[in-house]
Amino acid sequence: MKTRTPYPTDLSDAEWDVLQPLVPAAKPGGRPEKYPKRDILDGIFYSLQSGCAWRLLPHDLPPWRSVYSYFRLWRNDGTWKRIHDTLRGDLRELEGRSRQPSAGSIDSQSVKITERGGEKGYDGGKQINGRKRHILVDTLGLLIAVLVTGANVQDRDAAKSLLAFLSHQFTRLRCIWADGAYTGQLVEWVWQLRRYRKVCLEIVKRSDDMKGFVVLPKRWIVERTFSWFGKYRRLSKDYEYLTQSSEALIYIAMTHLMVRRIVKHEAF
Repeated sequence: MKTRTPYPTDLSDAEWDVLQPLVPAAKPGGRPEKYPKRDILDGIFYSLQSGCAWRLLPHDLPPWRSVYSYFRLWRNDGTWKRIHDTLRGDLRELEGRSRQPSAGSIDSQSVKITERGGEKGYDGGKQINGRKRHILVDTLGLLIAVLVTGANVQDRDAAKSLLAFLSHQFTRLRCIWADGAYTGQLVEWVWQLRRYRKVCLEIVKRSDDMKGFVVLPKRWIVERTFSWFGKYRRLSKDYEYLTQSSEALIYIAMTHLMVRRIVKHEAF
């Protein structure tokens, strides 16, 4: 039971019931936990959606050092991705789909970086000095994988690192839609990823007679996912020094979105 006035980003009781089994338990033999894991998650979600720095967390949340230490620990040991992947499968089942997707869409988004430093580059096409978020999503727009690089990295080059896991995972995935930036040798490289159950990289292009903004079949799905990132102010730019932190925050944002959708599904 909360003794403070809740923030809009706080987990509800129903949302916590979904997340609690996935949150790592305290290691036996140590000191008792000073702050409940639910409060720690509330602090992380508050920073992510409000856009505030860790040090600027409100005083009625756990101390920022405790909140950040859990964020860093779960980033390094893969907890954030494990929680995210479990929820994605659960939500897909609630939507009447298989836990593993059979098709997806890939794209990138260039964002500015602050003076914090770290890996960065210049995207000549978008004229942005910063980083690129390369993502692969399923047909519901749910995240399958994310890779953050300097903005100077070409989409085709980053796609090889992003999609390499398909050689031994997500064997049900058979088709990936992409834009013209992924043409060339990447199409054949993706086809050769597996000996069996080949993956087809299908390029969806604009026709020459299209003018202005046009919604392209299948391609709009990944663009909608990028728009979901806009709900979280900390993703408006890349404020992180490490690209691993940037990737973890994207997994956390999608976790926050999915747990709320799961609770809405279960309410009906």
